[in-house]
Amino acid sequence: KNNWSDCFNWFFYICNFILFTGKIFFLIMHASTKKWLVTKISSFILLPLMVWFIINFVSIYDENYSEVALFFTQRPSNIIFSIFLVFAFFFSALTISEIFEDYIQDEKIKNVANKLLNIFAIIIPLVTILGIFNLKI
Repeated sequence: KNNWSDCFNWFFYICNFILFTGKIFFLIMHASTKKWLVTKISSFILLPLMVWFIINFVSIYDENYSEVALFFTQRPSNIIFSIFLVFAFFFSALTISEIFEDYIQDEKIKNVANKLLNIFAIIIPLVTILGIFNLKI
């Protein structure tokens, strides 16, 4: 019993150290480093979602409307596709904002462009997800 409690205590200590040290480290990072790290993490998450999408897109490519609608109304498919959309638009907004940072010199135009980009990166996936969840066969 003592060995198990020691193992649990060490595991708990290591997990807390990793979580809290990582959180503190993330808070003290430079803004551009945070953006770079979030871009890399979102691209890593996006890879398996893109593979899933490509495989399923090939399988429903030549199907009629009812088959495609059936695919998107099934519970695992519409949830995974919704997650794919959110990450895809999040990733694209991050990368496009980097282009704005590099090539737009005027701060007002850059801020307006970033705000519009963020608005569209929220609205377009939201409308698409609501459309998919309200899809009728």
